[in-house]
Amino acid sequence: MTSVDVNTWPHLFIVRDFLAPDTCREIVAELKVTRGDAATVYGRTVSGAVDRGIRQTLRLQPSAEIVQLTKTHLLEQQPAVEKHFGVQVFECEEPQFLRYGVGDFFVAHQDGNTGLLRLDTELRRVSLVIFLSRESESAGPDTYCGGSLVFTDYRRGRSHSVPGEPGTLVAFRSETTHEVKPVTRGERFSVVSWFR
Repeated sequence: MTSVDVNTWPHLFIVRDFLAPDTCREIVAELKVTRGDAATVYGRTVSGAVDRGIRQTLRLQPSAEIVQLTKTHLLEQQPAVEKHFGVQVFECEEPQFLRYGVGDFFVAHQDGNTGLLRLDTELRRVSLVIFLSRESESAGPDTYCGGSLVFTDYRRGRSHSVPGEPGTLVAFRSETTHEVKPVTRGERFSVVSWFR
């Protein structure tokens, strides 16, 4: 089901049940036993660099089958995303599977399409986030506290958060300022990718 409200800020494209609950559980089970490397940030170097003052999370590498399944689902949404945002995109970046542990975060940033940098990431038009685990105000099995996805418009002094619900896809223009608040309990599992 697609839920869209064009009268509110930020302009989001949300698909609930983008991934089935069983699929989310299967992916998270695999990610929990998968080795990870520190996720990189772009802007200072072309290839990206680890900067724990900006982004602290692990990028995990699940099986090729899970990567392909996720990318196939994202590509199936491409026409609806193009129509919603009024843009044409030509490819989907390889999905990144992420685990945010206690204290992990990603400061406010944009993913691309800002005109500020001359990097390959500037080609990103639409950012995609898939929640695999549930955000909660209280600790529980398979939930996390903190770790909110927050959009901020500093010029107008407003912000909006989207609660993490397993299987939900959130898409937004890549120049939209957003962040992941520090996780305070549990583990936050998600997937990110971009349409160019």
